[in-house]
Amino acid sequence: MSWIQFTILFLFTLGTTGLVINRTNLILTIMSIELMFLASAFLLLMGGAQQLSVEGQLLTLFILTVAAAESALGLAILIAYYRLKGTIVIHSFTLLRG
Repeated sequence: MSWIQFTILFLFTLGTTGLVINRTNLILTIMSIELMFLASAFLLLMGGAQQLSVEGQLLTLFILTVAAAESALGLAILIAYYRLKGTIVIHSFTLLRG
């Protein structure tokens, strides 16, 4: 394995660890998911560069676009919920059940 693959594995492991350890703060959970998205996009980018193809770059652009849209939507919902309830602790989101 090269140092790039170790970096990608470290980023993905860091995101997974942050997702598993953090169960209360929603912002840190979203940041951990985004770190995992970044690691997978970086892996596709490096795979495409290694095979000299454009598909890896296109898939990376698509993943980053979807991740940005997901992050913007999640933060908008988070801000609206904070204005309503005054907290962003994950345990308080059980109030959203119907």
